[in-house]
Amino acid sequence: MVIRTGIIGFSEGNGHPFSFSAIVNGYDDSAFAKAGWPVIHDYLRRQPADRFGLGDVGVTHAWTQDPALTARLCAACRIENACADVSEMLEAVDALIVARDDWESHAEFAMPFLRRGIPVFVDKPLTLDADELAAFIPYLENGKLMSCSGLRYAAEIDPLRVPEPATGPIRLVAGAVLNGPEKYGIHLIEAVASLGGAFARPVAITRLEAPHDSFLLRFENGVPFHLDCLGNVGKTFHLSVFGDLSHCHFDLHDNFSAFRRTLEHFFAMAQTGVPSIEPAETVLIMRLLTQARALAPGSTARLDS
Repeated sequence: MVIRTGIIGFSEGNGHPFSFSAIVNGYDDSAFAKAGWPVIHDYLRRQPADRFGLGDVGVTHAWTQDPALTARLCAACRIENACADVSEMLEAVDALIVARDDWESHAEFAMPFLRRGIPVFVDKPLTLDADELAAFIPYLENGKLMSCSGLRYAAEIDPLRVPEPATGPIRLVAGAVLNGPEKYGIHLIEAVASLGGAFARPVAITRLEAPHDSFLLRFENGVPFHLDCLGNVGKTFHLSVFGDLSHCHFDLHDNFSAFRRTLEHFFAMAQTGVPSIEPAETVLIMRLLTQARALAPGSTARLDS
């Protein structure tokens, strides 16, 4: 039986509705070439055929705020039903993907489905509104809601996700990313959180004096994480990790693997009801981002109270 999945988009500059739908459904090469996402089309074309499809999952319904865009999405990603209104999905889908990264819209789109018991994946960041976050917590805890950056599952840093990484005990993490902290800094925060243990539990954040958004995060184990959000620069998703024995440097550019792993974890949660990410971790990262945007240079906020 197909897990009928709806997808909701679009937010400016974010091609996730196309990426996620293509990973699940496959894609039509000719229609995708006309869809307006050449970078995504390029990395899809580099994948072997057996990398597409997630078992019994299908993206069957789509809605965006632009009917012409919805039509392009459906044609490119073999989606059968172009919806004129989000409400058309409420009785028609078994799971929902909110593939928009404008957090201000997330509660509006996700809550009607969550209240019906429909599992929902929400693109990062989940929300930076305290009341909305509180309302989301029960759904995170009961395995109906998942939200993260795809780079939580970045394949490039798999060598660090082992009991004894080649770096030895980690002394310092440094990261640089384009644009700002809310939509882009979170990519690196989630990637580091995926290392587990204390790295999933930042306890303080300081805003540094810099011509761009620059922060020092401290983890429960005392390891510092320097995060620089460089603004309007070229594609930059970089992590450097320094340990007792060696150092490693990673450019996190394999979006296809990261997104596929994200979807695998979401649909596993949808079928089992077991959260794929510790709920408190998601909440802590949202609190961290909320504090980051409010800090003046030189100021520190603690997160462990």
